[in-house]
Amino acid sequence: MAEAKKANWFARAWGGICKYFRELRSELKKVVWPTPQQVLKNTLIVLVCVLVVGVFIWLFDFVARVGVDTLINFFNGLFI
Repeated sequence: MAEAKKANWFARAWGGICKYFRELRSELKKVVWPTPQQVLKNTLIVLVCVLVVGVFIWLFDFVARVGVDTLINFFNGLFI
């Protein structure tokens, strides 16, 4: 019995690429895309969360800077 000859490397690769895009297309048909209202709502939520976290980081940085400056001034006063 003779074995069937394999297709060359390029033909196998091209077939794999075509299969990938066929499967990609079928999966994208299953996606439930958000409405513009949902996108706007989620974007606003993200922006508010970023703003709140930014304010907390700024406050922590301010308090830490004041604390470090206070400690430096305190120890400078002791050793001068």
